[in-house]
Amino acid sequence: MDDLGAPISYLTLEEGVPVYASDEAKVGKVGRILADFELDVFEGIVIETHVLPPTSRYLDAEHIAELHERGVVLGIDSETVDGLPNRPPA
Repeated sequence: MDDLGAPISYLTLEEGVPVYASDEAKVGKVGRILADFELDVFEGIVIETHVLPPTSRYLDAEHIAELHERGVVLGIDSETVDGLPNRPPA
């Protein structure tokens, strides 16, 4: 896994940064950050896992272990991520 930089808040997380499972496998990139910014509630992220065909998966905030400047680390392994249902990009 690359150097992911300093820990950050969901408020500064950028779309497009890589997402890594707990076993350090790259499983996609951040497609969307889901939050209620007015209430300061982080709900999770949508990750883009494949380009063709476009595939994305929703991850609740409880599955996210760390947010960094240049990447997200999940609290679940890549096999579990692969088992999540595919969702069309929104």
